[in-house]
Amino acid sequence: MTNLPGMEYIIEITYLIATALFILSLKWLSSPTTARRGVFAGELGMLLAIVGTLLHHGILEYKWIFIALVLGTIIGVPLGKVAMTAVPQRTALSHAFGALCVTLVGTAEFYLRTPNVPRFMMGVLSMEVILGSLTFTGSLMAAGKLQEILPQRPITYKGQNFVNLGLLAVAIIVAGMLVAHPEKTQLFPLIVGIPLLFGVMMIVPIGGADMPTVISLLNSYAGLSAAAMGFVLDSKLLIIAGALDGASGLILSVNMSKAMNRSFSNVLFGAFGQEQASATGVQEARPVRSATPEEAAAILAAANKVVIVPGYGMAVAQAQHKVRELYDALTKRGVDVKFGIHPVAGRMPGHMNVLLAEADIPYDKLLDMDEINGEFPQADVALVIGANDVTNPAARTDPNSPIYGMPILDVDKARTVMVIKRSMAAGFAGIDNPLYYLDKTLMLFGDAKSFVGSIVRELGGGNE
Repeated sequence: MTNLPGMEYIIEITYLIATALFILSLKWLSSPTTARRGVFAGELGMLLAIVGTLLHHGILEYKWIFIALVLGTIIGVPLGKVAMTAVPQRTALSHAFGALCVTLVGTAEFYLRTPNVPRFMMGVLSMEVILGSLTFTGSLMAAGKLQEILPQRPITYKGQNFVNLGLLAVAIIVAGMLVAHPEKTQLFPLIVGIPLLFGVMMIVPIGGADMPTVISLLNSYAGLSAAAMGFVLDSKLLIIAGALDGASGLILSVNMSKAMNRSFSNVLFGAFGQEQASATGVQEARPVRSATPEEAAAILAAANKVVIVPGYGMAVAQAQHKVRELYDALTKRGVDVKFGIHPVAGRMPGHMNVLLAEADIPYDKLLDMDEINGEFPQADVALVIGANDVTNPAARTDPNSPIYGMPILDVDKARTVMVIKRSMAAGFAGIDNPLYYLDKTLMLFGDAKSFVGSIVRELGGGNE
């Protein structure tokens, strides 16, 4: 079949269409209104890429390919049916699987080609394997932190950054030796094993607050390793797809860092998220004002404008559908309700938007930080649901705070602030939030889903 006249042209046209669909997918995914179209375009592009590959003349035996496709489908379908709250760790696992694939292909190519490996090709292959290996274990570690199998807080020790960078340097030196002497096959396991260890060591000192940036950075690494694999396999489509993935992940990482007013080096080496002690070494017991669901419902019912600020606590409680009910109940009363979304709310970029869109909350009500901050002074109520660090005024007022300079949602400028939270525990940054002690703030202690549900019932009762 692959020797038919014109088959090569058909394959190239298929790859070209797939490439265009990948580019359009990224474009459409940038907006909630076109995101579904973007997902479909990406899926169709990947299908065409697979079909084109199956038609390739280099394939001699299809049996194992079809077995792999069946096994991949058996594994992939259940992985795709995860709760929206588990999407971040599911994404991290996808990065791990892709990186493992790159590493295995690179390893196979090395042993198939050695010792006749051109220097440039050996350099590209080494980069492919090193990036793939560290991305594999790094992504597994990130998934473990997101799933809370591993500790959320940074795990550090003295000289850790020196050890980590030393490991990476050794792997790069070994790769350089292989470029010069590819026949030294005994060195190759080192450029696989050392980056595997480095991937673990890289993620261990990073706290849960930085997972959005880490995920996008690992996405960039996976894309770059795939692009390198494209050079090794002489696949233009793989080069383009990997470059798109790598570039988009890097740009997203930069945007996430800007949203936290922090550099890559601080994210990767700053051990952000360690529990911060007070000046006296003792946590101060400060009074807070609390309210019941009945009191909260009465305040919301009397408001003209309400801004709801969702955070990861809302995601964990799977409260998005109750939040939609609250939105409906308030809107029916004539209350102007909008949502303020911080770029790093949740555990990955866009997580809050996805959760709220799943609950059918109108897209035009989901405003990003820059759009919503100017409206807080006119808001009667700012209702914070499970968000902590992204609402902390210390980012503006306390130069000694680890989040100082980080752009935040200006909820403290609303006339009344209500915060739904299980307890007074610190957020991922490990610091106290002065917002909770303001005279205008009411703490609504409890599970987000049940508390919002209680407020909705009270509002419904008021209509009867």
